[in-house]
Amino acid sequence: MELINPGIGLIFWMTLAFGIVFFILKKFVWPPIMQALNDRERHIEEALQAADIAHEEMKKLKIDNEQLLKDAKEERDAIMAEARKIREKMLDEARVKANLEADRIVESAKERINHERLAAMTEIKNQIAEISIEVAERILREKLTAPKSQQEYIERLLEKKQLN
Repeated sequence: MELINPGIGLIFWMTLAFGIVFFILKKFVWPPIMQALNDRERHIEEALQAADIAHEEMKKLKIDNEQLLKDAKEERDAIMAEARKIREKMLDEARVKANLEADRIVESAKERINHERLAAMTEIKNQIAEISIEVAERILREKLTAPKSQQEYIERLLEKKQLN
């Protein structure tokens, strides 16, 4: 029963021991604990602020990255469009040059064909003239083998010449 109804002496000594322990804790233990808790709280607050700042910087970087990506895509599209224009221009120039070259080659071929045709016609005329002269010579030789026929031929020529 003594535990249920403590005596006054026990209460006194227990209160005195509690007071001494409380005084020692308050004097020596609580200030470092409170300082450590305050330091920890301040450190956590600084870390949260740094995290918020980093988060805002990340948002800014993300926006900047998106803008850079958008600008890069626009620049790529512009370069591709310019490259397409240059390619089309080069193809058109090549077509025009090819057509001009083809026309020049065709015209040159036509001129060569015309020259060859004229040369062939001249050659044929010359051959016909040579053959005609040879035939006329042979005919005249045969007709004019006799002196009498030569005399008659000369007289006919003179008559024709006098008439003209």
